[in-house]
Amino acid sequence: MRTIKLVIEFNGARFVGWQIQARGVSVQGEIEKVLTAVSGNPVRVISSGRTDAGVHALGMTVHFHTPSGLPMSAFREGVNRLLPEDIAVKSAEEAPPCFHARFSARGKWYRYTIFQSLVRSPLRAPFCWRLRKPLDLEALRTAAAAFVGVHDFAPFRSSGCAAKTTVREIFSLSVDTEGDLLFLDVRGSGFLKNMVRMMVGTLVEIGQGREKPDLVARMLAEGKPPARITAPPQGLCLMEVFY
Repeated sequence: MRTIKLVIEFNGARFVGWQIQARGVSVQGEIEKVLTAVSGNPVRVISSGRTDAGVHALGMTVHFHTPSGLPMSAFREGVNRLLPEDIAVKSAEEAPPCFHARFSARGKWYRYTIFQSLVRSPLRAPFCWRLRKPLDLEALRTAAAAFVGVHDFAPFRSSGCAAKTTVREIFSLSVDTEGDLLFLDVRGSGFLKNMVRMMVGTLVEIGQGREKPDLVARMLAEGKPPARITAPPQGLCLMEVFY
């Protein structure tokens, strides 16, 4: 039995999320359907994590087991010929039997993109959160620094989160601009359900002057109240999973 590792890119706009659900089209469902057809055997893929409806990925890592002797080209070029246009296998390789897309991961990198403009952009809209006024970068960076380190992120998870522990480590959180785009790059050991989007929502409140920069530190120290704003999904992208 072989262990195959894939890195997948997808536009999450039309999907109910990564995971197969009772209703709606999922990224996992589309990939498993094509892999089963190509390999000739039922395939169940294990991902490095889950993404919510509307969230994108540039580097979602998954693995699966198969008795198939097909070459790696079949699991990339062959699969890509059958996948819908909004999903693509970027790379395929044979991994050691002990490799696990989720449990072998050492961390993840998410990017949230904000478009700061009075005028809407039809081309950017599917991948950004548009805000009409620029945010206060100094306040954003001061608040963002409080996220770095090991903390209990209970205030930054949605009510449906089933994680056994809410303690996570954030390696870094950078705030950068490129013209009218603002990028929030978060790297960490792992993330709770809606965690990054709730972090971004809180930072936007601070950047808009509705809250003070010390809000993040207070929320993490007190463990409550939960974040009030969850940033919309289309601005979030899973960039890379680290191993």
